[in-house]
Amino acid sequence: MFSGIIEEMATVTDIKRYGGNIDITLSCSFTHELKIDQSVSHNGVCLTVVHIEGEKYTVTAMRETLERSNLGLLKVGDRVNVERSMLMNGRLDGHIVQGHVDCTACCTAKADADGSTYFTFEYAYDPELARRGYFTVDKGSVAVNGVSLTVCAPTENTFQVAIIPYTMENTNFCNIEVGTMVNLEFDILGKYIARLQALL
Repeated sequence: MFSGIIEEMATVTDIKRYGGNIDITLSCSFTHELKIDQSVSHNGVCLTVVHIEGEKYTVTAMRETLERSNLGLLKVGDRVNVERSMLMNGRLDGHIVQGHVDCTACCTAKADADGSTYFTFEYAYDPELARRGYFTVDKGSVAVNGVSLTVCAPTENTFQVAIIPYTMENTNFCNIEVGTMVNLEFDILGKYIARLQALL
């Protein structure tokens, strides 16, 4: 479980493909603190550390993950938002993020907001998934590339988020342009409520 508060951006140093899987090797400042089998969020996707060597560590993404996320688009040199799993005795500064990406979305607009930046994202609308809680609500929470954000101006299949300068500088929002694909995880609370209503 994660909070959506990004620790830093890790840099992709190597990608190896085999079968339907890929091994992604990255470097970051806390590699020396990691352990094999530890969970780390990468652009919002919970992946398991399978190898550590020096300042680099490796995680594996399987076909299901690649089909639902933007990890299959990564290239050597790309920067990835990373967050280690939440400590149970810590503050929940963001919101409950499982690290289970629901789908990708495309950035359709980027606009200056007097120092901050508005991003608009569009995702494929599916009525059945919407009934199961895969949607956004005004002032609700959403994780975009693992970043906990507040939703603005939601529609059936779009929403906006406002990014402050600190977030822009310290996450890979600094690289998002119109046409960039991002990972979305809808709020788990909405999914539980939708499921409960369906059972009543």
